[in-house]
Amino acid sequence: MRIALSQISSTTDPAENLDLVRDGVRRAAADGARVVLFPEATQCRFGVSLKPIAEPLDGPWATAVRAIAVEHGVVVVAGMFTPTEDGRVTNTLLVTGADLHLGYDKIHLFDAFGFQESSTVAPGAKPVTIEVDGLTLGIATCYDIRFPELFRALADQGASAVLLGASWGAGPGKVEQWELLVRARALDCTSWVLACGQADPGVDLGTAPTGVGHSTVADPLGNVVGSLGAQPDLLVVEIDAEAVESARRTLPVLANRRL
Repeated sequence: MRIALSQISSTTDPAENLDLVRDGVRRAAADGARVVLFPEATQCRFGVSLKPIAEPLDGPWATAVRAIAVEHGVVVVAGMFTPTEDGRVTNTLLVTGADLHLGYDKIHLFDAFGFQESSTVAPGAKPVTIEVDGLTLGIATCYDIRFPELFRALADQGASAVLLGASWGAGPGKVEQWELLVRARALDCTSWVLACGQADPGVDLGTAPTGVGHSTVADPLGNVVGSLGAQPDLLVVEIDAEAVESARRTLPVLANRRL
């Protein structure tokens, strides 16, 4: 399966960001991608009030993304925000296209490095997997990558690959941590990890995590098979289930667990 990572830099205008999705999907589909992964916060970047932006999965923004996916015959995974009853929002990865239209609500909220995501975002509670052309894919978001137990849970649910959208916070050593964590999580669950981040916006937008780029794909043995730099770009990679089966025979960490 060919999967594209569309590394963009979202604005605060969902309509403009929908144009970025449209362009990214068009380019990815032309390169044979079946799934197109966009970053966390594709609908609207962090650093502004998210409550006025939030829409349900049957709202106009998600519906427009679905139309783009259907037009090009792909599955799109893209970050958006959905409303909650407690006045916050959920940080949701929309999965849409083919016979799919659902969301994964980010479980682990970024209350770290001086940022308090939980003050405006409510946590999700349930790991999510999807099936595309017979291949099971797990879904994760940004700070989730620091929690190996989620990736093992997705593998236990049959995931051969995990698609992760992110808007990684900048700072000393943060790019190096990002690359290390992508590779480590692939090794933890002996699955592909495809991690698409927001591009570096190139300007100081305060403490909000608005992206550093460096989208990365690691194979089930933790080898980097593709990566991008800091700027907006597109990466298309080929993944296969046989690499997962081979890795799990060679390195049966899931089978060898005692806890």
